[in-house]
Amino acid sequence: MSLDALKDALPDYAKDIKLNLSTLARESVLDDQKKFGCFLASAHACGEPAVMRALTAEFEDRLAPEAAQAAKAAAAVMGMNNVYYRFVHLAAAKDYKTLPARLRMNVIASPGVDKADFELWSLAVSAINGCGMCIDAHEHELRKAGLSAEQIQAAVRIASAVNAASAILRAEAALAA
Repeated sequence: MSLDALKDALPDYAKDIKLNLSTLARESVLDDQKKFGCFLASAHACGEPAVMRALTAEFEDRLAPEAAQAAKAAAAVMGMNNVYYRFVHLAAAKDYKTLPARLRMNVIASPGVDKADFELWSLAVSAINGCGMCIDAHEHELRKAGLSAEQIQAAVRIASAVNAASAILRAEAALAA
C-alpha cells in the first residue's frame, strides 16, 4: 500500500484529509528526512495498520535505515514518555515533579540521527498523544536548534493529518464490523 492507496481507502467525506496528505507529502519547508520521518513516526504513534503499511511503504525506503529506525524509536519512547509526563503534569500532587522518572530513554540522548530530527519526530508524536509537557520540551529544543515556527508547525500538521486518517479508518472498520 502507498500514500495514493491510503488516500483511496479514505471515504469521500474525508476529502480534506486526502488533500492534506498530498500537500504535506510535498511540503518544502522541511527537508526530506525531517518530513518522511514525521510521517513514519506519526504512523507508528497512531498504530492503525493500514496507515502504518501505507506510510511505511511510501517513506521508509526514502530514509536511511538509521533514520527510519530513529523515527520508529521516537514513536516508541514517546509512547511511554507522553503517558508518564502527562500524568506528572496533570496530577494534583506536585511531588511527582520532583521524583526521577526512572524509565529508560537512552535513545533520546543517542538517536543515531541529527538530534533536531529526532526532536521533531518526538514533537509530532507528542502532539498526537496530547502531552503538553513533552510538546513544550521538544519545541524548546527545536527552537534552540534553529528550527523555525513554520518547520515545527509542518511537523504537527503532518501528525494531525496522519492521526485523522488513522481515526477515520478505525471508525470505518468499526462500522463495517
